[in-house]
Amino acid sequence: MRLHGPAQRLTILVGESDQYRHRPLYTEIVHRAHAMGLAGASVFRGIEGFGASSRIHTSRLLSLGEDLPVAVVIVDAPDKITEFLAELDELVTEGLVMVEPVEVYRYVGREPGRAES
Repeated sequence: MRLHGPAQRLTILVGESDQYRHRPLYTEIVHRAHAMGLAGASVFRGIEGFGASSRIHTSRLLSLGEDLPVAVVIVDAPDKITEFLAELDELVTEGLVMVEPVEVYRYVGREPGRAES
């Protein structure tokens, strides 16, 4: 897949303990993005944050450290991001979904059949 030039960054902020049919929500989002052929997805675990509930979640407090913020970031062509937003309507019942314009300067994958190092 080749991606260069104008694109969109889709960022989904949810809680680490959020579930979809007994599976972590962030996992479901990544697997659906893969199934729809998006360029890639990454999941980042936050160490502290708060959302609409105004309750602070932090890795420093043992009792709240189980529901840390998680960001799923996907970058692809605008039409593919728009198509994927319909999937998120079903999945994300609480959280924040953002779409921003970005410029892809370089997107390089591994050669097929080449082992990871």
